[in-house]
Amino acid sequence: MDIQKTALEGVLILTPKRFGDARGFFSESWSRRVLLEHGLAYDFVQDNHSLSAKVGTVRGLHFQSPPHAQDKLVRCGRGRLFDVAVDIRKGSPTYGQWVGEELSFENGKQLLVPAGFLHGFVTREPDTEIVYKCSDYYAPDCDGAVRFDDPDIGMDWALDGVEPLLSDKDAAAPLLADFDSPFTWQG
Repeated sequence: MDIQKTALEGVLILTPKRFGDARGFFSESWSRRVLLEHGLAYDFVQDNHSLSAKVGTVRGLHFQSPPHAQDKLVRCGRGRLFDVAVDIRKGSPTYGQWVGEELSFENGKQLLVPAGFLHGFVTREPDTEIVYKCSDYYAPDCDGAVRFDDPDIGMDWALDGVEPLLSDKDAAAPLLADFDSPFTWQG
């Protein structure tokens, strides 16, 4: 497994090796042993899978607050998406900064998004599937969001004229300036 750091400490790009032949390929997309060898101890308890039918579907920017904060390991099962993480840990030197990576079925990349970061994505192809592991169970009372197009974050979604398709929850999410983060940077 190739593990690359990003500009945000803790957010990583994991690219599993693929072993192919005339039938297709095999890939070990997650291995606790391999991650532990790299000092990454995550205990994933839930897998989620969603389908977005249209190009320009935006889901996020989401988080789950303590005591049910979630680390996520995100990959694309079919299609192509732009996946992002935003630092929302109070006191962090990178608070409000973001990183993004294209995840696709073809490239096999995964984004590791630790607790304390917003997570979101936009689809680049129709019928795009996202599959992700979570380190805690979904807890509706801890569910939250920040506006995907917040000018203070300045994220470039590269929508290229495509009108974003949002849920009502995401369309009504607060701006980062109006948000009191439940996360604190531990230094």
